[in-house]
Amino acid sequence: MSTHVQKPGWFTVNVFNRLVAWMTRRGISVWGSRVLAVRGRKSGQWRTTPVNLLTLDGRQYLVAPRGHVQWTHNMRAAGGGELHLGKHVDPFTATEVADDDKTPILRAYLKRWKAEVGVFFAGVGPDSPDDQLRRIAPDHPVFEITLKG
Repeated sequence: MSTHVQKPGWFTVNVFNRLVAWMTRRGISVWGSRVLAVRGRKSGQWRTTPVNLLTLDGRQYLVAPRGHVQWTHNMRAAGGGELHLGKHVDPFTATEVADDDKTPILRAYLKRWKAEVGVFFAGVGPDSPDDQLRRIAPDHPVFEITLKG
């Protein structure tokens, strides 16, 4: 497994993520944003972070543009979590997508959010050839989520 991680800068942590999370907690989705809540793999405490929820061919996915970050490790351990939009909470289970199956998901994700996250994909974009998307697939965990109930 790749150990690729791109840590967010000060502006992202202290301004952008906080603004998106604040809006999302108040029920305003910014291009599909949700607040992801997942239990910490060591502490058992709920951890939250803003994420972009991708719907593709009737399925829903969470993509980690910054790589193998804390929420991805926690998701693997917990097997699911909750997506929050305002007061609405959707519990879900998560299944990690194999690298060989990520190409269409990464392409759709980049098509939707390249302006926001494109810098984290090593120059690969939504119009890149499949082999380039397959090359970066190990660096970007993808989880298919299934809502409970």
